[in-house]
Amino acid sequence: MTPTEIRALIDQYINAYNRKDVTAMLLTVHPDVEFKNIAGGHVNTHTTGREELKVLAEQSVAIFSERHQEILSFESSTHKASATIAFRAIVADDLPNGLKKGQTLELSGRSEFEFKDGLIARITDLS
Repeated sequence: MTPTEIRALIDQYINAYNRKDVTAMLLTVHPDVEFKNIAGGHVNTHTTGREELKVLAEQSVAIFSERHQEILSFESSTHKASATIAFRAIVADDLPNGLKKGQTLELSGRSEFEFKDGLIARITDLS
């Protein structure tokens, strides 16, 4: 994949994420996609395959009344890309982890992407 194709695919994925369009998100990922979320050095979420990612994505849609990811910086090579991401969201309902309805959550982190067959094959979110 060219750097332009990689960036377009990631933009498509993030735009779908921001719209809470799970179906469009899944069109950008490989059937065997692996997703990991690592916070504070610990893996707190891990999925394998499009179906598991779909379940996670559908669950996360309900958690926030609004959510937005923005790419602040971006680097890519033939099969990998890395983006510094700013994330902002508003919590939809009180959550077991102590977040309250209406609370604004702002985080920054990095997302790493790997590709296979013209699709995203691995996503690792680090914060």
